[in-house]
Amino acid sequence: MTPPVGAISKSVVRRINRESRAMAEARNGESQTVLDDEHLRAVEDSQDVSHGDGHNYIVGSPHLRHTALRQRIDERIAGVVRDVKRRQGHCTVLEIGAGHGSFTDTVLAAGGSAAITEMSKASADYLADKFYDNPAVRVLYDTDGNAPFRENAQYDVILLISVIHHIPDYLDVITRLCDTVLRTGGAVVTFQDPLWYPRQTRWARALSWGSYFAWRLTQGELRRGLATRWRRLRGNYSETEPSDLVEYHVVRDGVDDSELHDLFQERFKDVEIDRYFSTQSPRIHAFGEKRFPVNTFGILAQGRL
Repeated sequence: MTPPVGAISKSVVRRINRESRAMAEARNGESQTVLDDEHLRAVEDSQDVSHGDGHNYIVGSPHLRHTALRQRIDERIAGVVRDVKRRQGHCTVLEIGAGHGSFTDTVLAAGGSAAITEMSKASADYLADKFYDNPAVRVLYDTDGNAPFRENAQYDVILLISVIHHIPDYLDVITRLCDTVLRTGGAVVTFQDPLWYPRQTRWARALSWGSYFAWRLTQGELRRGLATRWRRLRGNYSETEPSDLVEYHVVRDGVDDSELHDLFQERFKDVEIDRYFSTQSPRIHAFGEKRFPVNTFGILAQGRL
């Protein structure tokens, strides 16, 4: 049975705060923080609480909710899978953080097979039930984020869709995935991660936050959204709010798209970065996708060297 998030000690929350900030500073220094077992257990507990039974991934996920953006991601994934399959007759995909398998369906429709991971027990069970009679899908309940490395298997494509911003040490994890889990000639597809805040203008950040609060209001959760944002601005984190333990981008000022781009360029023949605007509200997204400054990004890296 998963312990409640309230059982996580204040000292663990403070350590998560310190370690996450240290990781942001490490990009400008010499060292990188190593997460300890207590931190990882706190994250596991929070994943189970925030993505438990009955969790609806679609409501708060622009890449699942908005048709044009969803099609854009589907086309990118399907194109990569089909290209690999044309070259070698088959395509094996590792999908990190599959949620309820929306993009697993895309992989299967394109003719690929998939190993899919989930840290949430409820979501892993859902996936196991959804794909129980499909031999092309293998579900890995990944409690600590290390299942792909323990497997000692390699894949043609790695998918990280709305996942990187949940990983505290994402540069290290993606480096290891590329260097040990991805086959030569393989590809990585990422999407739906927040751009690094310091490279966004104040106007861009204001529009992003304003769009978020407007959506919160329609959910009847404006007070919760304001309280969450205030805690994060002050650098204080709650031991009763799962989002404070898994949404690492708010501690690190987003995800460093340039660092990731450089990481991929060192390892792949072709790297393409896709920056765009997204938000949860369908109306604001539809209005802002061609008018508002970009705040989100994805990367397609192909031809691992």
